[in-house]
Amino acid sequence: MSRTGQVHRKTGETEVRVSVNLDGGERSVSTGLGFFDHMLTALAVHGGLGLTVEAKGDLEVDCHHTVEDVGIVLGQALGQALGDKAGLRRYGHACIPMDEALGTCAVDVSGRAFLVFRGAFPQERVGEYDSCMTEEFFRAVAMNAGLTLHLGCEYGKNTHHMVEALFKAFAHALKDAVVWESGVMSTKGVL
Repeated sequence: MSRTGQVHRKTGETEVRVSVNLDGGERSVSTGLGFFDHMLTALAVHGGLGLTVEAKGDLEVDCHHTVEDVGIVLGQALGQALGDKAGLRRYGHACIPMDEALGTCAVDVSGRAFLVFRGAFPQERVGEYDSCMTEEFFRAVAMNAGLTLHLGCEYGKNTHHMVEALFKAFAHALKDAVVWESGVMSTKGVL
């Protein structure tokens, strides 16, 4: 069974192409935002994902549309790759330290979309990336992939470390949640 997803989305603000393979593969990321590229690459590496992202957006405005739309398209591609979710472990969690910061994530790939996000970043930006877009990115991923996602970085002094801890925590939690097991992890018999 193929655990892949591929989505192309074009609007008046962005054009985004994403392909994802839950079982690994090629990794290539280009969004026009260096720090965001770094985060998406870390997500792929730590999540064991094959991931290609090509995004062109109205960066002359700011990074908002590009980051959010990549989240939307990545979420849709993940949703395709997850399929009917039968046989998946379903739950995953991780705590990732990045020097003074600690990122935590718990995920349920049940198909019920929800985000709880806790984190206040001391610096507004990392390069051309607005740190407030971290929550918007993960909201878009969760809503479009059908994930229940709890993310937190309760403390830290360096926004780069804090955001990176969150991306890596999500990657490790997702990697655990999509492991094949037998049966359906629900008393209902379906997800």
